Amino acid sequence: MNVNHRSLVLLCSLGLSAAAMAATPAELIARYTAEARAADPAFTGFSATRGEALHRTPHGGGKADTPACTSCHGEDARAAGRTRAGKSIEPMAASVSPTRYTDAAKVEKWFKRNCTEVLGRECSAREKGDWLAYMAKQ
Repeated sequence: MNVNHRSLVLLCSLGLSAAAMAATPAELIARYTAEARAADPAFTGFSATRGEALHRTPHGGGKADTPACTSCHGEDARAAGRTRAGKSIEPMAASVSPTRYTDAAKVEKWFKRNCTEVLGRECSAREKGDWLAYMAKQ
């Protein structure tokens, strides 16, 4: 393979990697739907009501200082939150932060970190989809 051909292959693969990481909220929901169905064939769809409960309810499995999503993200998803260290967190609501859920890798990173801190485990696909359904309505 000559140098120009290798460069073209590299650029194309980088472009595909970037495209694979970019997502729309609908694509994320489709991904979580497939994962939720694989885990539970009786799965019938996501619920913003369950998502709100997940967001607001204190849980006992995670860190003591972050028992609920609202511990850092606040009660109003359209307003900025604050970390325990005092750092500002952009609003979670899709209506206020429309590009927040367009990078699948970032969404997964934050679900993994925050679910572990709040629940003491990773979130299921259904929990992720429910939570995104709730944020889509905010």
